[in-house]
Amino acid sequence: MTNSIAVFCGSAFGTDEIFNQTAQDVGRAIAEQGKTLVYGGGKSGLMGVVADSALQAGGRVIGVIPEVLVNKELAHPHLTELHVVKDMHERKTKMSELSDAFIAMPGGVGTLEEIFEQWTWAQLGIHLKPCAFLNVDGFYDELIKFIEVTTQKGFTHERFTNTLISSSSIQDVLSQFEKFVAPEPKWGMVERSTVVENT
Repeated sequence: MTNSIAVFCGSAFGTDEIFNQTAQDVGRAIAEQGKTLVYGGGKSGLMGVVADSALQAGGRVIGVIPEVLVNKELAHPHLTELHVVKDMHERKTKMSELSDAFIAMPGGVGTLEEIFEQWTWAQLGIHLKPCAFLNVDGFYDELIKFIEVTTQKGFTHERFTNTLISSSSIQDVLSQFEKFVAPEPKWGMVERSTVVENT
């Protein structure tokens, strides 16, 4: 069962209103399903929107933010919990430990780096949790095509590509999380027992 969901997204708003609206929908949907939102702890851009929306819907929101960003007054002041960590590496590890599943909304290179690290960890068996792209208005179309190319060219196993979730609907993503069956890890074993398997 998926109880807590990490959302990676932009600290900017982007150019299209649909990004802002989707961030509101995501926060509200997670809260209304009784799940905890885990995110990067910021108050700016889509990060702030998704957190505010979840809080307004009565949801529980946990932020994880590096010290350097707190010092720049970027931390959200009204979260259920805020974990202040040393650096970006510790942030990603903490978010992984707190979460049962991961969603990438529209964002820049930081968003991509975060979701790809979690997807890589899933392939290696560091955890067995689902990863998803919320493909708002075709934002990730070209990226999904490229991922398929990496499979066609022999660099990504088909079982990992097939179980990577991509949808334009947050409700569909949440539904797929509940039905997710993790593929066998690349080396056939879970490498790090301290990260709990999705149950």
